[in-house]
Amino acid sequence: MLRAASGAAPGLLLAALMLAGCGGATPPEGHANATMQEAAVTAGDVSIRASVVPTASLNPAVADRYGIPPGPGSVMLLVGVRQGPPMREAALPARISATATDLRGVRSRIEMREIRTGDLVDYVGTLRMRPPETLRFELQVEHAAGAPSRLTFSRDIYPQP
Repeated sequence: MLRAASGAAPGLLLAALMLAGCGGATPPEGHANATMQEAAVTAGDVSIRASVVPTASLNPAVADRYGIPPGPGSVMLLVGVRQGPPMREAALPARISATATDLRGVRSRIEMREIRTGDLVDYVGTLRMRPPETLRFELQVEHAAGAPSRLTFSRDIYPQP
């Protein structure tokens, strides 16, 4: 037989029931597109774009091109620095310092390396992590075309199906 609780117990019961519904790591609709959404900053005619991709979702050709083994438990940070008007941009060599901070406040440095494909130059790094996780990325970008730029963005990372 159930009977009404008194005092603080109803609030605790309600909180427990609400938290019980949050226990799964089920990603929201459209999470893959949100994870890979590009973050960008523009300073003058220089644009910096960054995207984060779970390595488990990399197809073999992309993984091979970037030298990253696809698999669970890590993400790839991809950064491009370009100069010039849209659709006529040229790759701009840069030096990139990158970190990621998780929700516990643990900050990890991401080693970035240069990848050349024809006339394009991109920078790639990987970070080991355990999804689900929210990561805050901070990039410091130095290039010959002007003052250093900073790009900060967050991404929610979910387990890959």
